[in-house]
Amino acid sequence: MSEVEILQLESTTSKPKFHLSHLGKVLVGLTGGVAIGLTVICAPFVSPALRKFCLPYIPATNDQLVNILSALRGKSGTLLDLGSGDGRIVIETAKHNFVSHGVELNPWLVMYSKIHALKSGLSNKTKFFQKDLWKYNIASYDNIVIFGVEQMMNELEKKFLRECKPECNVLACRFPLPNMTPIKTIGHGIDTVWVYKVK
Repeated sequence: MSEVEILQLESTTSKPKFHLSHLGKVLVGLTGGVAIGLTVICAPFVSPALRKFCLPYIPATNDQLVNILSALRGKSGTLLDLGSGDGRIVIETAKHNFVSHGVELNPWLVMYSKIHALKSGLSNKTKFFQKDLWKYNIASYDNIVIFGVEQMMNELEKKFLRECKPECNVLACRFPLPNMTPIKTIGHGIDTVWVYKVK
């Protein structure tokens, strides 16, 4: 068989090239776009699980909110919610004449909180920061609220003792601080609030 015949045979037996139809290209583009969109939206919710201490977003219950407001009765000044989630604690305490700030790593929750504060007419008494709570300086606050997880409470306690100004009130929700003695305990179960005075 001549070289020309071999080339002709190869060209007739080679597989046809794969071509996407216009509809196929549109479907591939849409699928890719949806996948990227879901990744962007979900990443802030999933990424905390990859950190040393995972602080998941769990909205405060009505009982927890009532217990926090009870613990703050007679107190005033500035308030910080560490890991502020949807901003509910910040907004409710602002309604009770606190200058309230929230620190939250998730940008979507920070955006939601700002919109909620604006709709509530409290944007002048609230601020929300997209920051890592471990790197945020808490020295200027009179009151601090934290909904922590058990594994992080020891490190949080060290942060409070290191950074808080004297007489700062710390409200630990769901789990107590391991070594400090609370001056007051309100509620029970997952709704418990332990109140500490930093010396």
